[in-house]
Amino acid sequence: MPGTSFAFKQFIIKQDKCAMKVGTDAVLLGAWVFPNGSKQILDIGTGTGVVALMLAQKTDAHIDAIDIDNNAFSQASQNASESKFSNQISVIHSSLQEYSKTTDKKYNLIVTNPPYFEQSLKSSDEQRSFARHADVLPFEELLDGVIKLLDQKGKFCLILPTLEAEKFRVLAQKRGLFLSKLLRVKSKVNKDTDKRHLMQFEFTPTEFSEKTIAIELDERHQYTDDYKQLTKDYYLNF
Repeated sequence: MPGTSFAFKQFIIKQDKCAMKVGTDAVLLGAWVFPNGSKQILDIGTGTGVVALMLAQKTDAHIDAIDIDNNAFSQASQNASESKFSNQISVIHSSLQEYSKTTDKKYNLIVTNPPYFEQSLKSSDEQRSFARHADVLPFEELLDGVIKLLDQKGKFCLILPTLEAEKFRVLAQKRGLFLSKLLRVKSKVNKDTDKRHLMQFEFTPTEFSEKTIAIELDERHQYTDDYKQLTKDYYLNF
């Protein structure tokens, strides 16, 4: 999904200032999350603002979108203000660590497509590296912020690669957040291994649901019906 802008059915994402462009992970997260009557939503590390805008499309909730990066803050602010959902979204220039210390708000829903590389070589592109490495928001500190800001009956949703997702689930359960919903994502129908896990956590253990989805058929850009159904409200060609 290269380019300086990316058009969805109800909004346009400009991404010339952001190191991390609109990608499948963010679209999967935004499409999969169900706000279910939420009044206050927090998007952590909003980047271009794509997930916040996707959620605004399907809920009347107010969405606070935070990002520590100057360029991401500027880009998300522009994308939100130029959309028809501008009155629903507040873009805030802050780290989660700082924001959780300075606000008394509680959120019914918290979402994030977080940085996740913990022990890999860093990119020569400093901004892209910053966006993808967990140094800036270690899983433990992400959980600290979520636990502080999430309403007791709220839900926390995120997407991670499979290995990191398994580590995160263990950490979350130790902290009192329990996995209630899981979507396993495979890149192709014929692949045996999952590529990503979309996860929903709650403070109270509840009935667990699990599904698997494949993005493509055997041929590249030949998308499965399940993926088309999930993202049809957003992608222009579905």
